[in-house]
Amino acid sequence: MTPTLDTDTGTGTGAQDLRVIIAGGGEMGVRTTELLTDRGHDVVIVEADADRCRDLTDAYLATIIEGDAARPETLRQAQPGRSDVVAALTDDETTNFAVCMAAQRMAPQVRTVMRVGGTPDELYEEYVDGLVFPERLGARAATNEIAGGGVRTIEDVAGDVEIVEIEITPDAPVAGKRLDEVRLPRGTLIIVDYQGNRLGGPDTVLEVGHRYVVAVESDVADEVMNLMRG
Repeated sequence: MTPTLDTDTGTGTGAQDLRVIIAGGGEMGVRTTELLTDRGHDVVIVEADADRCRDLTDAYLATIIEGDAARPETLRQAQPGRSDVVAALTDDETTNFAVCMAAQRMAPQVRTVMRVGGTPDELYEEYVDGLVFPERLGARAATNEIAGGGVRTIEDVAGDVEIVEIEITPDAPVAGKRLDEVRLPRGTLIIVDYQGNRLGGPDTVLEVGHRYVVAVESDVADEVMNLMRG
């Protein structure tokens, strides 16, 4: 399956108007929902825990459906056929895969995003449209994957440092600028430029649509994503 988002399906009218189903109302699901709603997207959370559902409902964060999203009857209530993306973000990899498979059966046009717990099965990419790793940048990476991709976790190095591949968007504050013209936060290092044949340096230009390998400390991750993704 292709990792691009078809914005002509579902109810979304473009990248700024998506209907997203998130399976899993845990920390990652909630943080991803917050980021998506901040971007103007409509989110439905499906969560099995009754107490958690009450807390989420009281928070007025999104539409909440109580139940196991891996059960077709529950998932159907969330209406995949009216949605652009189904993101399975529970902490159980098997459940996430089942949700994605059920969603595709109900709505072949829907984009599926799946959270994996570690090194993913190499065949997952044949069945789902996007994979999300939970470490540190998980919610931010999930948000960008759901809303169109552009961020991929490469390695969790050690401690609070992670290496990610980030695609520069047209709306990014650093788009089209040289590294010596922008102020990236301390704790950020552009490792490789988009051609992959040289280390990032002062004359590296952050080209729109190109991807860069970046080492980032967790406490500045959101700031880096805002600068490079918009």
